[in-house]
Amino acid sequence: MPRFFFNVRHRDGVSGLAIDEEGDELADVAAAREHALSVARKMIAQDRLTMIRDWMVCSFEVTDEAGDRVLTVPFGDTVPQEDGLE
Repeated sequence: MPRFFFNVRHRDGVSGLAIDEEGDELADVAAAREHALSVARKMIAQDRLTMIRDWMVCSFEVTDEAGDRVLTVPFGDTVPQEDGLE
Protein backbone atom coordinates (compact mmCIF):
# COMPACT_ATOMS: atom_id res chain seq x y z
CA MET A 1 0.00 0.00 0.00
CA PRO A 2 1.41 3.45 -0.87
CA ARG A 3 2.51 5.91 1.84
CA PHE A 4 1.35 9.53 1.70
CA PHE A 5 2.76 12.48 3.65
CA PHE A 6 0.48 15.27 4.86
CA ASN A 7 2.53 18.46 5.02
CA VAL A 8 0.71 21.54 6.34
CA ARG A 9 1.15 24.78 4.40
CA HIS A 10 0.11 28.02 6.12
CA ARG A 11 -0.84 31.04 4.00
CA ASP A 12 0.45 29.88 0.64
CA GLY A 13 3.98 29.53 1.89
CA VAL A 14 4.37 32.88 3.66
CA SER A 15 4.70 31.13 7.02
CA GLY A 16 6.29 27.94 5.79
CA LEU A 17 5.56 24.28 5.63
CA ALA A 18 5.22 21.80 8.50
CA ILE A 19 6.66 18.52 7.23
CA ASP A 20 5.02 15.18 7.99
CA GLU A 21 7.97 12.84 8.58
CA GLU A 22 5.93 9.65 9.16
CA GLY A 23 3.12 9.64 6.63
CA ASP A 24 0.22 7.20 6.43
CA GLU A 25 -0.38 4.13 4.30
CA LEU A 26 -3.58 4.55 2.31
CA ALA A 27 -5.10 2.79 -0.69
CA ASP A 28 -4.92 5.66 -3.19
CA VAL A 29 -5.08 9.42 -3.75
CA ALA A 30 -8.86 9.48 -3.11
CA ALA A 31 -8.32 7.85 0.29
CA ALA A 32 -5.53 10.36 0.97
CA ARG A 33 -7.93 13.25 0.26
CA GLU A 34 -10.54 11.84 2.66
CA HIS A 35 -7.85 11.32 5.30
CA ALA A 36 -6.62 14.91 4.85
CA LEU A 37 -10.15 16.27 5.31
CA SER A 38 -10.69 14.18 8.43
CA VAL A 39 -7.41 15.31 9.99
CA ALA A 40 -8.08 18.95 9.04
CA ARG A 41 -11.47 18.81 10.80
CA LYS A 42 -9.78 17.46 13.94
CA MET A 43 -7.08 20.14 13.83
CA ILE A 44 -9.65 22.93 13.41
CA ALA A 45 -11.68 21.58 16.35
CA GLN A 46 -8.74 21.55 18.79
CA ASP A 47 -8.87 24.69 20.92
CA ARG A 48 -5.36 24.14 22.28
CA LEU A 49 -3.64 24.91 18.99
CA THR A 50 -3.75 28.69 19.34
CA MET A 51 -0.73 29.42 17.17
CA ILE A 52 -2.97 29.13 14.09
CA ARG A 53 -5.67 31.80 14.24
CA ASP A 54 -7.32 31.06 10.91
CA TRP A 55 -7.18 27.45 9.77
CA MET A 56 -8.95 28.38 6.52
CA VAL A 57 -5.67 29.80 5.17
CA CYS A 58 -3.98 26.41 5.62
CA SER A 59 -3.81 23.44 3.29
CA PHE A 60 -2.35 19.97 3.18
CA GLU A 61 0.25 19.39 0.51
CA VAL A 62 0.09 15.64 0.12
CA THR A 63 3.20 13.99 -1.28
CA ASP A 64 4.04 10.42 -2.21
CA GLU A 65 7.07 8.39 -1.13
CA ALA A 66 9.15 9.94 -3.91
CA GLY A 67 8.39 13.40 -2.53
CA ASP A 68 6.16 14.39 -5.46
CA ARG A 69 3.10 16.46 -4.62
CA VAL A 70 0.04 14.43 -5.61
CA LEU A 71 -2.68 16.55 -4.03
CA THR A 72 -3.37 19.87 -2.33
CA VAL A 73 -6.30 19.93 0.10
CA PRO A 74 -7.31 23.37 1.43
CA PHE A 75 -8.69 23.26 4.97
CA GLY A 76 -11.60 25.30 3.57
CA ASP A 77 -12.75 22.12 1.80
CA THR A 78 -13.92 20.88 5.23
CA VAL A 79 -16.79 23.36 5.01
CA PRO A 80 -19.67 22.06 2.87
CA GLN A 81 -20.67 24.28 -0.04
CA GLU A 82 -24.35 25.14 -0.37
CA ASP A 83 -25.95 24.49 -3.75
CA GLY A 84 -25.88 27.54 -5.97
CA LEU A 85 -23.26 29.40 -3.93
CA GLU A 86 -19.65 29.78 -4.98
